[in-house]
Amino acid sequence: MADFDQENNKLTVKIVYYGPGLSGKTTNIMSLHDLVANGGRGDLMKLETQGDRTLFFDLLPVYFQSANGFKIKLKLFTVPGQVKHNATRKAVLSRADAVAFIADSQNDQSMNNAMSFENLEENATQVGLDFNTLPLVVQFNKRDLPNIIPEESVRKRWEPTGLPVFFATALRGAGVLETFTSLVQLAYRQLTAKYGLAEKYGLSEQVFIQHLVK
Repeated sequence: MADFDQENNKLTVKIVYYGPGLSGKTTNIMSLHDLVANGGRGDLMKLETQGDRTLFFDLLPVYFQSANGFKIKLKLFTVPGQVKHNATRKAVLSRADAVAFIADSQNDQSMNNAMSFENLEENATQVGLDFNTLPLVVQFNKRDLPNIIPEESVRKRWEPTGLPVFFATALRGAGVLETFTSLVQLAYRQLTAKYGLAEKYGLSEQVFIQHLVK
């Protein structure tokens, strides 16, 4: 859950990118580093396994201060895609304020996508998150590859969930910012309902999002 320091007018928000191995979670984060507002981004920090597969990835963080001095810090993480690192997945997912599920658009990855999404729901429950109210968006990445699931099929499959669905080619930056902006928007709406960001601190949704993108 968000770390709200009322005494110092500071809110730290945790966003997690989740999904199967090699779906493009880290690529999304790396693309975001080039797309978010220059003045409010920190350094990219990466921890890798011995096989050079990303264990988890801490972006930036992104941060800004509103006109009345209220400070926002967004910390973005990715989880490892490999099953053997499930304990790390849960540790990274713990206390998340919003989640982007990054799916692989290739036809032969449908089962891995489904298993990873089920794992997300299971782990969210185990770490105390309410999966039914958790701000969550879905991105189908790698749209530039051959043999991908048609967009129409994706929308038909996911429309009943009511979750926002995006299509991306993260290597080129396409769809990355749209996914992030939607996720931040959902996170803001839940946080302002809880902490009164708009009423108490004058931090509107529009200002919140504008500070995070170029």
